[in-house]
This record gives sequence, structure tokens and C-alpha cells, in this order.
Amino acid sequence: MVGQIAQHAMEVHGEAWTIKELFTLPNEYIYWSIQIVMYPLMTGLVAGAFVLSSLYHVFGVDKLKEIARFSLVFSFALLPVAMMPLMLHLQQPFRGINVLMTPHFTSAISAFGIVFLTYASIVATEIWLVYRKYFVQTAQGLMAMKNRGFVDSFRMMIFQALTLGAWDISHEAVEKDHKACKIMAGLGIPVACFLHGYAGFIFGSVKANALWMTPLMPVIFICSAVVSGVALCILTYVVVQEIRKYMAKSKMSRWAKDASAPDAEELEASKHAEVMISSNYLLYFMIAAMTLEILDLIFRGYTQVKSWDILREVIMERDFVKIFVLQYAIGNVLPFIMMILPGRTVRRTTIATVLVLFGVFMMRYNVVIGGQAFSLSFAGFMDYHLPIIPHNFETFKEGLFGALTVAVTPFVLFYFINMFIPAFLKEDSTH
Repeated sequence: MVGQIAQHAMEVHGEAWTIKELFTLPNEYIYWSIQIVMYPLMTGLVAGAFVLSSLYHVFGVDKLKEIARFSLVFSFALLPVAMMPLMLHLQQPFRGINVLMTPHFTSAISAFGIVFLTYASIVATEIWLVYRKYFVQTAQGLMAMKNRGFVDSFRMMIFQALTLGAWDISHEAVEKDHKACKIMAGLGIPVACFLHGYAGFIFGSVKANALWMTPLMPVIFICSAVVSGVALCILTYVVVQEIRKYMAKSKMSRWAKDASAPDAEELEASKHAEVMISSNYLLYFMIAAMTLEILDLIFRGYTQVKSWDILREVIMERDFVKIFVLQYAIGNVLPFIMMILPGRTVRRTTIATVLVLFGVFMMRYNVVIGGQAFSLSFAGFMDYHLPIIPHNFETFKEGLFGALTVAVTPFVLFYFINMFIPAFLKEDSTH
């Protein structure tokens, strides 16, 4: 009886959004739905944001100083969300901890747990090194206050804990922090790339699927990850700076009390300089990503392996609009043209980053869903219909609202993290 219930639940899991055409096997459904699309998307954003921050910390691009610090904190906010789609997708999410408790490298998903913890430790360490002076100064300031209220006492305990007992903020100690931060950022780049390259490895190692089985898949995922992460950081940075400009003009929050806070003109100048420089690097990464994706498509068409007939029908006919119109034309070519045309502005760059993020999302969607669109019998097809209005918890977490929940969570986390680790901080408070 238990077995029948489990089997029925498995069938319902796919039947809720799968429509079959022609001849398909009885147990074939689109099991990997929108949450598995969001999973490589979110891990890619984590890796890309960290790479942008490393352009300053490792390669010394001083003009990216402010957006690099912002990207580092934002990457830390994105980090917990990387596993969130997997946990929502699992039928038994409480077993997910087994990946971390029983590590071994014979399973790709288990190896991901090890890499994820390593990367999380690197990011947390780098943030601590960057902000240690700020933690100490804030803790000392709160400790010196008289008649502290509950909120100030709570903040004092938090910042005392964040110092980890390292109270030395002399010039020599801060310089050591700076050197250690550079080392950690250098180590973090290959780990961040491996973190997302693993997602491509998961798909590329599936021998039974003709669309996924390619050694280029991990490299394509890495390049598109950097593109998406840099684009999201630019977009979020512009939005946050616009909010800060409004607060500065309205004399809201700390601007009403802090005379040294930047005014609207300074914020606008900083935003323009940071966005223009970082968008140049976005162009370089876009060229690499588009080149690899087109190369993979040309290689498949040239070799024309046994499965090419069914792949050609999926790529050239059934998913033509999704791949060539939405992904390549709107998500790649159009924003690329917008950014290479002379007279590029912050507004035009911001619109281009939105299109870039849409293109990366469609790339993930076409890989995950498109790879399941044809039957293993090579004689049938399956269509995926995203549940819009949920009628139970399953269609909620595997539908539109589940995807939106994952997409919104990093910004909520960033808001609260920014209270203790401010993404915009004066240079004399850090190194």
C-alpha cells in the first residue's frame, strides 16, 4: 500500500504540468521543473557576483572599488538561496542534509555539498577580513555609549561576536587583513567557477540525454554564470543607488543626521563611473558566453549524431522561438548591441542588464526543460506548462509563485545583512 502511494505521488509530481504527444514511455514526465531551472540560475548569480568583486580585490581594478564591495555582500546574500530551489523541489527535503553529513566524490551532488561549504567559508572569511575594522570600531562605539537601550545593547553583542576577539585595528593589522583578503579572493575564483561548473557537469554527464551530453556544458554554464552575476550586480547597484539618491534629496534616515553622508550629485557620479566600467567587463564575458553557446550548436549540427534528428526538431522547430528569439535575439544580441553603440548611458545599460538576465534565464530554461522535451524513444514529445495559479503546495513550489519566492529571497536577505555588513561604507572604515 505504501509503495502504491509513493508511486502515485511520483506520477502526480510530473502529471500536473506535463503534456505528452505521440509515443512516449509510460513513466516519462518532466520531473525537473521550474525549480531546477532556478537552481543553476541562482548558483550562477552567486559565482558571477563574486567574480565581479574579485576584479578589485585580486586584480586591483580600483575603479570598481565600491561596486566590488557591494557585489561581495550581495554574493553573501545570494549564497543561502543557492540550495533553496533544490530543497523546494525535493519530495523529502529533510534528507538534503545527508549530502553534507556523508560526503564522498562518487556522487556529483555530494561533491557539490563539499564545494558549496568551501565556497561559503571563503566568502564569509573574505567579508570578515574586509569589514573587521568596521566591526571593531562599531563595537567599541556601542560599548562606550551610556544609557544604552535594548536595540543598542543587542547591536553591541552582535558586533562583539563579529569581531571574533580580534580587536587590533592598527595599520599593520589592517594591512595583514588586506593581504589575507587578496589571497582568499584569489582562492575563491576557481572555487566559485567550480561551484557553478558543477551544475553544467550534472547535465553534461547524463549519457541518456542527447541534448545535455556535451563536454562544453560546464564551460558554457560558467561563462553564462559570470554574465548573469555581473548583470544582476549592476542592476541591483543602480536601483540601490537611486534609492540612496532619493533619501539624500529628502534628507531621510542617516542623511538627516550625518553631515558627511554623500549628496545626490556624488551618488550619481559614483554610479555612472562604476556602471560604465563594470559594463565593459560584462561585454567581455558576454562575448565568451555567446561564442561557446553558438559553437556548441554548430558542432551538434555538423556532427549530426544519431539523435540529431530529434534534437533538430526540438531546437529548430518546437523550441525555435524560445531559443533563437527569446534567448539569442532578445537576451543576447539586443543587449550586446545596446551596450556597444556609442553614447552608452546608465539607463541604457540598466535596460540591457535586464535583457541579459532574461537571456540567461531562458538559456537555463531551454537546457533543463528542452532536454526533457523529447522522449527517450525518439518518437514522442512532452510539453511543460508552468503552473500559474497553485491549487496545492506541489503546484505552488513547482510553479510561478515558487520561482518568485526564490527570486525575491536574496533581496530580503541582503536588506537584513546590510544592517550589520553595509555594502556602502566609507573607505576609512575598511581597508
